[in-house]
Amino acid sequence: MKKTIVLLCLALAAAPLFAQTWTLDKGHSRVGFTVSHHLISEVDGNFKAYTAKITASKDDFSDAVFEFSAETNSFNTDNDFRDKDLRSPNFFDVEKYPTMTFKSSSFVRVMGNKWKLSGNLTIKETTLPVVLDVILGGPEMNQRAQKLEIGIKATGKINRLDFGIGVNLPLFMVANEVELRILGEFKKD
Repeated sequence: MKKTIVLLCLALAAAPLFAQTWTLDKGHSRVGFTVSHHLISEVDGNFKAYTAKITASKDDFSDAVFEFSAETNSFNTDNDFRDKDLRSPNFFDVEKYPTMTFKSSSFVRVMGNKWKLSGNLTIKETTLPVVLDVILGGPEMNQRAQKLEIGIKATGKINRLDFGIGVNLPLFMVANEVELRILGEFKKD
C-alpha cells in the first residue's frame, strides 16, 4: 500500500514535467480590437508587439493555460493623430503602463471545436475576469516544419471604462464596449 501511495505521489509530482508548450507563430497571428465611433461607424486597431503561449499536459487541451502580453505602445489604428491620443494619460498611458497581460484560469469545451476561455486581463494595473469565445482548429501536422499546429480564434467584449481607458470621453464619441478579436497559430515545441 505504501509503495502504491509513493508511486502515485511521484506520478502526480511529475505531471507538470509532461506539460507541452505551444509557441505563437506571429506570421500567422493578429491581436485586434474594434470600437464604435460616434455610434455610427467602427474603428479597428491591432497590436504589433505581443507574445503568447499555451501550456497543456492533456492532448484534449482541457487543462490548457493561455498567457498573453502586449506592449500598449504598439497598437495601430492607421491614424497617427488618434494613436498619439490613445497613448496619452487620458487613455492607455503607455509610459506609465507599458504592457497589458492575460492569463487564463480555465478552458472549457462547449461543443465540438467551440470553447470558453476564462481568465484575468490586466490593463493599467486593473485586473478583471474576462470570458472569450474560442474556436480551436487542429491539431494538425505541419508537413513542412514537421510540428503539430493549432489555430485559435478568440472573441469577446470588455468595457473600456472598467480599465480606466478614456473615462472622460463622452459615450457619443466612442462606445464603452470594445470588441476583442485574437487570431493565433501555435506550434508545438
